[in-house]
Amino acid sequence: MSEITYVRGDATVPSVKGVKVIAHVCNDIGGWGKGFVLAVSHRWPQPEAAYRAWHRDRASNDFGLGAAQFVQVEPYVWVANLIGQRGIRTGSKGVPVRYEAIDAALGRLADKATELGASVHMPRIGCGLAGGKWSRVEPLITERLVRKGIAVTVYDHGGSAS
Repeated sequence: MSEITYVRGDATVPSVKGVKVIAHVCNDIGGWGKGFVLAVSHRWPQPEAAYRAWHRDRASNDFGLGAAQFVQVEPYVWVANLIGQRGIRTGSKGVPVRYEAIDAALGRLADKATELGASVHMPRIGCGLAGGKWSRVEPLITERLVRKGIAVTVYDHGGSAS
């Protein structure tokens, strides 16, 4: 069985051949403006625009914890907006990350990656602004993606957490 590949670099610039899905975790309140999404928006305007429209029209769609939105940004590159955090602040209910929502969204990501024949690329999702622990997220990625034969690369940005 293959495992997650760890590299130092920018998850928005995967250097492999074939179809690629860049996955990241979003919040459930429509906020987009800190963390990894800044790198995504710097490269492509479509994921932010799609996420904001998805949130705006949430009364009539599946927007919410555990949902996933797939936005094609180049012929062989997609961005997966995974809703895996409740709000944006740590408060009385703890950190914003919701592991069960990340797990559900990863299941949807696995289906899409399989359909596209794609590899998956991501920062340490849920572990930056969402406040999650990689020791809790990594097994979800292994279970949902790696065990299904999907190649996963996790990027650690040079020197700074994103």
